[in-house]
Amino acid sequence: MINLRSATLADLNLLRYWDEQPHVIASDPNDEWGWEVELERCPDWREQLIAEIDGRPIGFIQIIDPLREDSHYWGDVGENFRAIDIWIGEQTDLGKGYGTQMMRLALARCFANPLVIAVLVDPLASNTRVHRFYERLGFKFIEHRCFGDDECFVYRLNREDWHCESEAYV
Repeated sequence: MINLRSATLADLNLLRYWDEQPHVIASDPNDEWGWEVELERCPDWREQLIAEIDGRPIGFIQIIDPLREDSHYWGDVGENFRAIDIWIGEQTDLGKGYGTQMMRLALARCFANPLVIAVLVDPLASNTRVHRFYERLGFKFIEHRCFGDDECFVYRLNREDWHCESEAYV
């Protein structure tokens, strides 16, 4: 069973290491996370989480309020959305269902707030494997969009669709 906990400065070396893994670079090639600074900041619009199995870190999740986050990465976004970044740290942990479990936990966290109407994700346009992953979770393709140098697909999961999808797993 996967548990989520807040990322701390004690995770700095692990997150730097994961950032150097080829599969992580391939999914997020142009981002510099600035872990030294970001792990010490705790804005109320963001959660940075480490996913663990039996105390072993396996991945990272960031959940933000895209309207309130300070870089305005998402641009003009309405109220009551969340956006998620997620990755598995080790190549050997891919394909084991961990990402699905992590996303379900992250989505439950997002939709626990009754005001949240939808969740956004922005995988690279070239990453067809992750497109299928999000679609299986109920996300719908919204648009092709460039974020800096990254060509991405924007996907959205509405609360209504999440409830329908999540009930199938109860």
